[in-house]
Order: sequence, then structure tokens, then C-alpha cells
Amino acid sequence: MYAITIPEPGGPEALVWAEVPDPVPGEGEVLVEVVASAVNRADLLQRQGFYDPPPGSSPYPGLECSGRIAALGPGVSGWAVGDEVCALLAGGGYAEKVVVPAGQLLPVPEGVDLTTAAALPEVACTVWSNIFMIAHLRPGETVLVHGGASGIGTMAIQLAKAVGARVAVTAGGPEKLARCAELGADILIDYREQDFVEELSKATDGAGADVILDIVGAKYLERNVKALAVNGRLVVIGLQGGVKGELNLGALLAKRAAVMATTLRARPADEKAAIVAAVREHVWPLIGAGTVRPVVDRTVPLNDAAAGHRALESGTHVGKILLVAPQG
Repeated sequence: MYAITIPEPGGPEALVWAEVPDPVPGEGEVLVEVVASAVNRADLLQRQGFYDPPPGSSPYPGLECSGRIAALGPGVSGWAVGDEVCALLAGGGYAEKVVVPAGQLLPVPEGVDLTTAAALPEVACTVWSNIFMIAHLRPGETVLVHGGASGIGTMAIQLAKAVGARVAVTAGGPEKLARCAELGADILIDYREQDFVEELSKATDGAGADVILDIVGAKYLERNVKALAVNGRLVVIGLQGGVKGELNLGALLAKRAAVMATTLRARPADEKAAIVAAVREHVWPLIGAGTVRPVVDRTVPLNDAAAGHRALESGTHVGKILLVAPQG
């Protein structure tokens, strides 16, 4: 088969489409013929040499895919060769074939085509696990989503609205904010022109956000704590703004608030399987009903993954950038 390899870390040009050995499914795994994958920020970090795959996983980038089951490993039940699926991966989505633990497979949701389904696993699992399983967002609460126009942001807006929460977002510029509003965002903050702490305070009569989903990290830490409501929960899932920040524990104590940080890629298989099962139970019916929908900015050929990386790095996209595998 062919896959996107990274002989040496570097810019998008470091991604090389090359012939590699076919993967073989082991106990509890399936082999998927990839139809599409998607570009995630973790892929950019891996390309640059800053984010190695977890031990034992595929060396190729790609944290999600859609495709058809080509073979079943020993001990797999409930799936059949030919089933159309999408999957959460620790790596390997940028390839013609990938091995997936059966617990990380999802059926393609009703009303979604097989290619577009590649836009769903990583964002759905990230948002559901963090906003709902960890931060326990409840109806009537306010959630602040940083990067509202990103793949994760567009999913977070829709899921939060679906459960009856009020959604605030930050995004860069009026066009991206307009897209967030179309998806249901109630409070629109242009981080280039406005202070999100001040704007959120105005919009909530000083109450702040019950839950904050943050992709920035250290740069936003102090202001995120200021923006939290009493009993608020800050969940950090990205470090685009650095890894070290100063935390005012007094402010945290005064608000009886919590700061949590998670990653998805390196979690054990049983934890990923539990998240995938929860997504299938709670999110897939919303997608099937049309309440929540994948947001795809563009598609590019998988063998030109560099173009997808450049598009993500440009920051002009809204939603997901998909990589479509050569067929036939």
C-alpha cells in the first residue's frame, strides 16, 4: 500500500507519499481500506517532529478515517467485511489501509456520506469526552469555546446547543463569527479586536462561563480563570499559546472552580472504546436527525497531504479539511 511518510521532520514538504508494508490486523482489530482521513493539528506537530505516535501505533499521521472493512482480526464480532465505518485512530489515517481496534470503530451515521464521515470521529470524541464526560455541561449553562470556527469548535457549538446550553465563541474576524452564529453560537467574540473576558462578562451579567473549552493553553490561562463562573470548569485540550502559565490559586479558590487538561491520542484502548461508545449512543442520533452536522471546509487528495497541512496552517478554514484517498 501507499501512505504519507515523514522521512525527516519539517514543513509540509516533509510529507512523502511512499510505498510501505500493508498492516495486518491482530487480536481484536480490523483492517480498514481508507476512503478519507482528515487534517488535525496533532498531525502538524508530528510532521514537525514534536508529537510522536504512542508506542505500538502506526508511524504515519492521521487520527481518524472513514472507509470499508477489508478484514477482521481474531476475536472481532459485530462487524463484517464490507461494512462502511469511520474510526478514531492513534495514527495511520494518512494511508490506503489502517488497522483499528474494533472498539474504536463507528458506523457511518445516517445521512452522512462515507467521505464526509472522516470529519467526525476525532471532533465528536474530543468534544463529547471533554465538555460532557469531564466538565459535565448541563442545560441552561454557558460554555465558552475558543476557536469556534475550528473542527472541534464547530462540533462543540452544535452539541452544546443540542443539550440546551448557551454558547459563547471566540474566532478571528466577522466571517468566521458569522459561520459560528449559523451553527447556533449565541455570544460572538472576535479575539483579534475584543477582550473575551470583558465581552463574556457583559453578555452574562458578570456571571461568566460555567465551562470553557480551551485550545490555547498558557497564553489564556489567567484570563480563562477570570472568565469562569462560580463552580466553573476549565478544560484545556491544546497548547497553541504555550505550555507554562501562572495560575492564581486564590482566584480559583474564590470561584470554587476546576482546571482540567486532557489528551485523547495517548489514552489506553479501553478508555477510547468507552468514549467511542458514548459518542455512538449520544452524538450519532443527533447527527442522524440532522441536529448536528459535520462541517467540511475543503477536500484535497491524500497523496497531496501537504496541501491540507498548508490550508490548516493558513488559519483561513472553517471546520475540517479532509484528505481523500486514491480509489481503484
